[in-house]
Amino acid sequence: MLVLLMWGRWRYDLVSFAALIASVVLGVVPADRAFSGFANDATVIVVLVLVVSFGLTRSGAIELVTRRLISTPKSVPVHLGLLGGIAAVLSAFMNNVAALALTMPVDIQAAQKAGRSPSLTLMPLAAATILGGLVTLIGTPANILIASYREQASGRAFAMFDYAPVGLTVALVGLSFIALIGWRIIPMRDHGNAMAELAAMENYVSELVVKAKSKAVGRRIADLDAVAEENDAQILGLVRKARRLPGRARTEEIVSGDLLVVEGSPEALNSLAAALGLSFQGKSGQKAHLDASQGFIEAVVSRESRLIGRSANEVQMLRGYGVSLLGISRRGKTLRERVRRTALQAGDVLLLLGATDSMEEVLTRLDCLPLAHTPTLTRYDKALLAIGLFAGAIALSVSGLLPLTIGLSLVVIAFVLADIVPIREIYEAIEWPIIILLGALIPMGEALESSGGTMLIANGIAQATQSLPAWVALTAMLVVTMLLSDILNNAATAVIAAPIAYGLANAMGVNPDAFLMAVAIGASCAFLTPIGHQNSLLIMGPGGYQFSDYWKFGLPLELLTVAVAVPAILIFWPL
Repeated sequence: MLVLLMWGRWRYDLVSFAALIASVVLGVVPADRAFSGFANDATVIVVLVLVVSFGLTRSGAIELVTRRLISTPKSVPVHLGLLGGIAAVLSAFMNNVAALALTMPVDIQAAQKAGRSPSLTLMPLAAATILGGLVTLIGTPANILIASYREQASGRAFAMFDYAPVGLTVALVGLSFIALIGWRIIPMRDHGNAMAELAAMENYVSELVVKAKSKAVGRRIADLDAVAEENDAQILGLVRKARRLPGRARTEEIVSGDLLVVEGSPEALNSLAAALGLSFQGKSGQKAHLDASQGFIEAVVSRESRLIGRSANEVQMLRGYGVSLLGISRRGKTLRERVRRTALQAGDVLLLLGATDSMEEVLTRLDCLPLAHTPTLTRYDKALLAIGLFAGAIALSVSGLLPLTIGLSLVVIAFVLADIVPIREIYEAIEWPIIILLGALIPMGEALESSGGTMLIANGIAQATQSLPAWVALTAMLVVTMLLSDILNNAATAVIAAPIAYGLANAMGVNPDAFLMAVAIGASCAFLTPIGHQNSLLIMGPGGYQFSDYWKFGLPLELLTVAVAVPAILIFWPL
């Protein structure tokens, strides 16, 4: 199984599941234990964390914070200190892939504003999300698996913040390194692809409804320019009583019911609406009804489309399907007419808002071609509720009032009831290959231990290091785990290495918790290759990196991790 996982010809979930079935057929794993891994708390926690992370992402709270912090260009060390720190904190409490997904667009936009290549900061940012996962139980699947193994072996699992003393020490030193030194040793790569992608983003002219409680009420357009610029948008004018006001609109006091004419990308329009308390327009001049099932879609009007020559107000089908036309982009031209009254032309790019499950049918009937699906509408109005629910579950778990599995389950149910996560998207938020991998490997790890396999390996390592101090064996275990994680999934590495580390500690007569902590650090800190961690792979394209770039940055970081982690483990988990 290890050879096939390293080879990479077949995906890891297929390899692990096939190995599990083969183990059952060969009698290594008892048939009644074959699927016990899917009922294991570790697997359940990973599933719940993925869904909760998805909900936190859709609430938009983190995006608002990060965008505010990079509103003005900063030096690379300051930028990495701020954004890398936020990414690390996020990664400690949510899936680290989700943490990177939230912060990577912010990093690329900051690079664009500062006129620098995103290759300088994307790799350090990915490393920051990996380091942040070391701090808590739910920071990474590897920590969850190691805690589960400890409970199986000794009767007591690691608690939420048991990883913090060592993990936080390593994370702080690692973040300081990547902010001050690490980014300087990354080879400069062509950033044309990332920048071209940003430059190609369509800007739409849209009309946003001013609500009674909007922050725009009583102010002038000129007063809102700074907020608009901060959110990468531009306010072009004002519509009142179905008429677009002339040039004096910039000095006119805004009142409830007005429409602000705004230009920007879908993300910019969404962000500005949240910042000023504005609403998207549904029927002409009225607020659009928003719920968790809605999302943006960008579509181009084809030459055969029935929309040509007609305005949105004249197309009954849009209203019939509950679809709103939010904006129009016409080959970079700024529209001077009302958005919903503008006669559409072939080649116009439309920004639509509506139920995602009906969009495809609408576009087919209108002869429009989908360009890009923007992720489901971010619910900025639910941000504080989402954070509060999650924080409450963590507090209940840390206090011992509820098991973590039950606390996170309550959060998922609350997210659905509060319309933060649509029920139909729950299963889409789960990375099923990871779940199959965990469910298959857990019973195999148990079989490896119950058959005496892990003790055989551990005794071999103990004999090889018997004449050396115990900390040398601890260091060796950390390094071997780290190297294994550079070519394997970190969850697979944890399942394989944890029993060996525990057996090695018992064979040497020292504290097994110290060796499990070494496995926790080593399994997550995979910086040498792009395949060691999914976050390292995600930034390869946008950063324009080559395979060799990773070890140039990752080798010093891994050596530093070993140098910091071993003394920290010896202090906080004495042998």
